[in-house]
Amino acid sequence: MITSETRRRDFPALQGMTYLNTAAESIPPACVGEALQTYWRDKLRGMKGREAHYAQMEECREIAARTIRLSSEEVSFCSCSAEAYNLLATALNLQPCDEVVITDLDFPSGATPWLSFPTRPKVKLWHAQDGALLSEDLVPLLSEQTRLVQISLVSFYNGHRIAWAPFVQAVRKHAPQALISVDVTQALGRIALECSDADCIISSTHKWVLGIHGGCIVGIPQRHAARITTHAGGWFHLTNAFAADRFERAIPKTGAASFSVGMPNFAAIYALNAGLRYIESFGVEKIASYADPLVETLHRGIIGLGLKAMAPYEPGHSSGIIAVQHPQSAAIHAGLEQENIHVMHSAGRLRISIHGYNTVHEVEHFLKSLHQILRSLR
Repeated sequence: MITSETRRRDFPALQGMTYLNTAAESIPPACVGEALQTYWRDKLRGMKGREAHYAQMEECREIAARTIRLSSEEVSFCSCSAEAYNLLATALNLQPCDEVVITDLDFPSGATPWLSFPTRPKVKLWHAQDGALLSEDLVPLLSEQTRLVQISLVSFYNGHRIAWAPFVQAVRKHAPQALISVDVTQALGRIALECSDADCIISSTHKWVLGIHGGCIVGIPQRHAARITTHAGGWFHLTNAFAADRFERAIPKTGAASFSVGMPNFAAIYALNAGLRYIESFGVEKIASYADPLVETLHRGIIGLGLKAMAPYEPGHSSGIIAVQHPQSAAIHAGLEQENIHVMHSAGRLRISIHGYNTVHEVEHFLKSLHQILRSLR
């Protein structure tokens, strides 16, 4: 997808290292750095730079909406997925009689707000079986009282990619009052999305979309704008922030716009705009068609070394992540670091992630080094 020449030009930081950790942090292309310089120049104009800031935000809203397959009016920004989910909790205002379903493969940002709210709803946990979430295990958890089902399209933990169609069918049939919220942080920019029929779409910006910290995309379809409107203080999301009645009531904009409660992080928006447009210049489908065979090579190599992926591998329905467990994972990670090979290590788990800027040479180098480290540990 990226030639050796364009890789050196667009990702100079990748020279001399094997970076297989995009699921934690991406390596942004040079155009993102240039976008941040543009932000800096605009910021140096003081108040006159605001016009450029807002123009960038509208450009970013347009490309973000196209990427998650919604309209610009259905997309907004906040600072991170944790903020987005806490704001979503204010919008839903769930009560003890309501039920929420979360999964044991979800990131804490999407799972914990429902455990923390003063009027805590009943939370049900959808357990993975052999690393996968099965719709038949979800059905008994659903009821007329279910108000929200929260999932990740791709799990940060083990790379499991949910089977979207049977999942949605199960929720719509057995919990007709429930909203579906999906975290696409580990999918957006890496796999073609299949979740535009979700009721809430949330993504951080510093991973596969090649942006930086301090940004989050929020997508709320117009059909749910009134139902999913936050109840938070602030000003940017209010229709009457500076009106005569501003000390008597706060009137929020509806839907996605209500999630932008304060001054936008324009630096993150400049970066996101550039990152998304870089990805679009190739196309997510092309990125997947290039990177998925690298994931398959990685999976075959791991199996050949006697290891087992933590999530089932499905050709044609994979993510960019393979995770394995090993009792000597810390020693393995240290050995890889000595070889300038970067993967994620946490609590006995090694997580390897592959994006469009990775190469077959890097995957082979990782597997060869892993083989040598495993032999030395016997």
